[in-house]
Amino acid sequence: MTNRDTTHTKSRYQFVAPLYNLMEWPVEQLWYKKWRRVLWQNIHGPNVLEIGVGTGKNIPYYPDDIEITGIDLSSGMLKRAKKLLAEKQKDHVTLKEMDVQNMDFPDNHFDDAVATFVFCSVPDPILGLKEALRVTRPGGQLHLLEHMKPEPEQSLLAGLMEKLDAPIHYLSGVHIARQTVANVEKAGWKIEQVRDLTAKGIFRQIEASKPH
Repeated sequence: MTNRDTTHTKSRYQFVAPLYNLMEWPVEQLWYKKWRRVLWQNIHGPNVLEIGVGTGKNIPYYPDDIEITGIDLSSGMLKRAKKLLAEKQKDHVTLKEMDVQNMDFPDNHFDDAVATFVFCSVPDPILGLKEALRVTRPGGQLHLLEHMKPEPEQSLLAGLMEKLDAPIHYLSGVHIARQTVANVEKAGWKIEQVRDLTAKGIFRQIEASKPH
């Protein structure tokens, strides 16, 4: 991972920010919003970090009894999240422009860390997950919704996604063939549960904890 990689990803999200919600509307209505609702029902904090808040698609599902700090690499995406935040009148939420690979938070600061469809685009996902581990207290939880390389790894679909990964990343900043469950473990988290949300494990919910 280089600064150039991060600059590339940021530029792609800055460019697409005005159209992002429209582009994702079909899959948001079909799948994402119901997964988000279920995910946030099981987050109790009380001090929670959301990584990659984007345009604020999780904001409608934030519980009212926890404190949430949301970060994102793109100011263009955050601008839209802040507008939605004001509309929803969520005064227990703070949004900041920040890179998950280099966060400006002290060690062991948050009770939970949450990310939805984010680590497919973090330039160095293991570094980002290690930073999330650093700022989460021992015993704290990591809650992820992610899309990733399908199983089995030797399947035709997995091979096709590997071939398409580089051009899609160049155009959009997103990787479609990452092995996120393995990356979570490599970063030092203890996997608690992995649940397939669609066939072949392309979409998964991952629950992990920081070892004591």
